[in-house]
Amino acid sequence: MPQGQPVAVPDDGLTTRQRRNRPLLIVHTGEMKGKSTAAFGLALRGWNQGWSIAVFQFVKSAKWTVGEENALTTLGRVHEETGQGGPVSWYKMGAGWSWSRTQGTEADHAAQAAEGWAEIKRRIAADEHDLYVLDEFTYPMKWGWVDVDDVVATLRDRPGRQHVVITGRDADPRLVDAADLVTEMTKIKHPMDTGQKGQRGIEW
Repeated sequence: MPQGQPVAVPDDGLTTRQRRNRPLLIVHTGEMKGKSTAAFGLALRGWNQGWSIAVFQFVKSAKWTVGEENALTTLGRVHEETGQGGPVSWYKMGAGWSWSRTQGTEADHAAQAAEGWAEIKRRIAADEHDLYVLDEFTYPMKWGWVDVDDVVATLRDRPGRQHVVITGRDADPRLVDAADLVTEMTKIKHPMDTGQKGQRGIEW
């Protein structure tokens, strides 16, 4: 397998192995689709490595089940039954989609987001998981439901080797600055441009 070469080697006193195995804070942002898809792809890789995976979806309806949820929770059961891969936990802390916050009041949504973030903070402090997928977590930060500085400080100072990937549009500059890896999904073309709606296997 090809080995990538770093652009620069910092004078941080770490060995190559130590630097290579540092936990990452990853942000997938931008206007185009694929942010959550890429994050769930990382979760699949992590499961294969035997990692403990925790997914928190912040603005997904509890009634909506995406294909990745079925696949990863099934893999979680495979781990329980055979020991293969790693454990998987999946939680939906929000209500309504990111583009249509119609269910419940603003206070309800804010309270649910705060509750979800508090649980994540508790787990991070306890070093419970190897990979956290905080799906569409940029929106609670953008809408003021959680404190961005608290998020950045918590993730920056997290113990152990806990990887975190955050998805969603309009990532706060403070989060981007703190992250180790940031990808912006840029739209070139989309089927909806020519009147084609989402379809099974592609969108869900």
